[in-house]
Amino acid sequence: MYSSLPSFVLAFHGCDADLKRKVLLSEDALKKSHNEYDWLGHGIYFWENDPDRALSYAEIIRDNPKRCNYPIKNPAVLGAIIDLKYCLNLFEERALGYLRESYNILESLARAANDRLPENKRIDDEGDVLVRKLDCAVFEMLHKYRRERKLKEFDSVRSPFWEGKEIYPNSGFREKNHIQICVRNLECIKGYFDPMKLP
Repeated sequence: MYSSLPSFVLAFHGCDADLKRKVLLSEDALKKSHNEYDWLGHGIYFWENDPDRALSYAEIIRDNPKRCNYPIKNPAVLGAIIDLKYCLNLFEERALGYLRESYNILESLARAANDRLPENKRIDDEGDVLVRKLDCAVFEMLHKYRRERKLKEFDSVRSPFWEGKEIYPNSGFREKNHIQICVRNLECIKGYFDPMKLP
C-alpha cells in the first residue's frame, strides 16, 4: 500500500563518456548488471541526487579497471529521471523484514544442501565491504520467492549506504555515504539527461 513512492527522483549513473553520448542519442541503452556481487541484486545502478558521487565512482573504475566488467576511459555522468514504482525501500521497516526473511530462506537452503553461503568481502584497507556476494544472493532470493508465489514483484530497490572514513572523530557521517537505486524494471526510467555542471 505504501511501497509506491509518490514522485520522480533524479539519479545519476557513472559511465564512460562514449556510452553516455550513445544513450543520450538513443544509439545504445544502459544494461542490467548481473554480477554475483551486486550490492542490491541485479539491475541498473544509480546514485540518488548525487552526480558528484557518480563521477567519483566512474573515476575509481577508470583507475581500477578490475573492479568492473566494462572499461571507463573518460569518466562521465548520465542523469536519469526515475519513477521508482513498486519499490523495495530499505528505509522502511517492512522492507528490512522482507530482506531478513529472504536471508533466513537462503540460509536454510544452504544448510539443507550442506553448502556454504556466499560472503561479503572487503577489497581494500578502507574497511568498506565492496564485494557483496551474500547481499546479492539475499536480494535475488527475495525476488525469486515473490516471483514463484506470484506476489507483486519490485520494480526498484532503494537503500542507504554508510561508506568511507568518518568525516570527523566519532562521527555518524562518512565520506561516501549515499543512496543507491537499483532499477529492475526498465519502465522505471522515464528519460535521460546531461547534468548541468555546477560552479
